[in-house]
Amino acid sequence: MAALSQLTELHLAKIRAFNDAAPTALGGAARYYRNWLSRYYNLYIPAGASVLEIGCGSGELLAQLQAGRRVGVDLSKTQIGAARVRLPEAEFHVQAGEALDLSERFDCIIISETLNFAADVQQLLEQLHRVSHADTRLILNFYSTLWRPVLAVAESMGLRPRQPQSSWISMGDMRNFLQLADWSLVASQSRVLLPIRCLGLEHLLNRWLAPLLGWFCLTTFCVARPARRTERGARSVSVIIPARNEAGNIEAAVLRTPDMGAGTELIFVEGHSRDNTWAEIQRVAAAYPHKKIQLMQQTGKGKGDAVRMGFAAATGDILMILDADLTMPPEELPKFYDVLAEGRAEFANGVRLVYPMDEKAMQFLNLCANKTFGLIFTWLLGQPVKDTLCGTKVLSRAHYEKIAANRAYFGDFDPFGDFDLLFGAAKLNLKIADVPIRYRERTYGSTNIQRWSHGWLLLRMVMFAARKLKFV
Repeated sequence: MAALSQLTELHLAKIRAFNDAAPTALGGAARYYRNWLSRYYNLYIPAGASVLEIGCGSGELLAQLQAGRRVGVDLSKTQIGAARVRLPEAEFHVQAGEALDLSERFDCIIISETLNFAADVQQLLEQLHRVSHADTRLILNFYSTLWRPVLAVAESMGLRPRQPQSSWISMGDMRNFLQLADWSLVASQSRVLLPIRCLGLEHLLNRWLAPLLGWFCLTTFCVARPARRTERGARSVSVIIPARNEAGNIEAAVLRTPDMGAGTELIFVEGHSRDNTWAEIQRVAAAYPHKKIQLMQQTGKGKGDAVRMGFAAATGDILMILDADLTMPPEELPKFYDVLAEGRAEFANGVRLVYPMDEKAMQFLNLCANKTFGLIFTWLLGQPVKDTLCGTKVLSRAHYEKIAANRAYFGDFDPFGDFDLLFGAAKLNLKIADVPIRYRERTYGSTNIQRWSHGWLLLRMVMFAARKLKFV
């Protein structure tokens, strides 16, 4: 438990006295706003996760969370007493976040509009590492400074309960606090335009317009992960290579893919080719017996199905996708391995739009479409994604299994596999890192992409996912 300075103790004593005297049940407007907050917290928290809330008050938010285990801490004995009555199956402690003293580690830690009352935000955030593991997600929300005069007027008119003196933390402040306390920001989203009931108008504004007018929203949600890295040692790799009409590239894929980590296996998934791709895969596997190569023939259709088939058979700790056209050079794959093995991110996404590319590598309309989808996804996921359609995507097998288990949330709607993985990673709050690569012109065969029909399908998938991630 961290030692507290005299100034910190004095501030916490004031907050404790205020909360001890405050009501233990929220009023109608406050309760309605809390319902909207719980709606978004449940979007971020995986089903069955263990959750710790810092500054839980009387447990009204914690009671609405769909979590496997719920624990709350608060300064006020009065509020904690009410929380124990409201939620007897949960566990509560009278503690300050700046002096957290728990032995358990949690999947999610939430802080809802408490940081503005904290005596030392940096110290509080640093203490959270004591109850975190490598995959813990810190989820917090705080008022926008734009609303400060509105809330002050509401308080002066008696429309909002009086609050103790507090800070007003901006998004820039929050980024800085997280960095100082060794937390890495994963994503941020602005929510809630109208926090009170207003003839049903609040549903229109909060669900459909707030995602488009984030600058004017009342509260900002942030998701962060521990930035402290631990040495994990070498990790094994499985490279899945979907191959349809790519006979001329099979041997090059084997020869040019470097060995990585504790060992690399290649998994070819042949997908109803019209040329001799399957025969070539068999020949090459026999010609290089010292290589660990799996051979599979696809039973379904589409690259997404081939990727899922290959991932299901993979034995490596890290899963990679390599398109058999080799327009993404296999020699670049160690860059992706390093991102995951060193803990810099949990999902590595290839980006073709940074370095100059070969003259015929990508047509102009395809380039425009890729840039457009990148802008849409950056807004949709709340974190930068410059190129959504680069075939190379890399993640750990453990995280992929979680995505697969949670696939019902979006449904099996993606024949390409790119969106399925990106949306699944976003739903799990995985940190996505863009990895720039040099995109090359294919040397054999022709593309399997149908520009107009596939482009319309991709747009429909974006609109579907927006209803699941943004307009909720």
